[in-house]
Amino acid sequence: MTLDSATDAGIFARSFDDFVVEIGVASGRVVGVSFPDAVPDDAATDHALLDRVAAYLDGEEDHFDDVQVALTVPTAQRSVLEATRNVPYGETVSVERLARLAGLDPEDDDDRRTVETALRENPVPLFVPDHRVEGPGATPPTVARLLRAIESS
Repeated sequence: MTLDSATDAGIFARSFDDFVVEIGVASGRVVGVSFPDAVPDDAATDHALLDRVAAYLDGEEDHFDDVQVALTVPTAQRSVLEATRNVPYGETVSVERLARLAGLDPEDDDDRRTVETALRENPVPLFVPDHRVEGPGATPPTVARLLRAIESS
């Protein structure tokens, strides 16, 4: 999904049945996703991506792979997050499998730490679906369980 870089910037958030999703957009790219306790006062609630999130939470399959994200992370972590984007909807993989998908050695302690750090520090969970990895992630555990349940039904 290409966003209009000239007009699509800001903080957008919406409350859903079980949690709030907040997205930050700059220069037409998603730069951050979080799950605050409430919709911030300064956040707009109307955004096409939040409409897609609503449909996804209602069971509509969406890979979000066309969403433009800005990943300002080290190169090794970027390869992990890009590999995470390739984990298919409805599937989960282990940290070891994700390491291999990212071209890293899951038996190497440094490579494993790189994978775990990338997942924990993922700036755009949901659009980089760390909930599809059995391990640490930026998506809160209760939200990750709900997202996996939605994708498995």
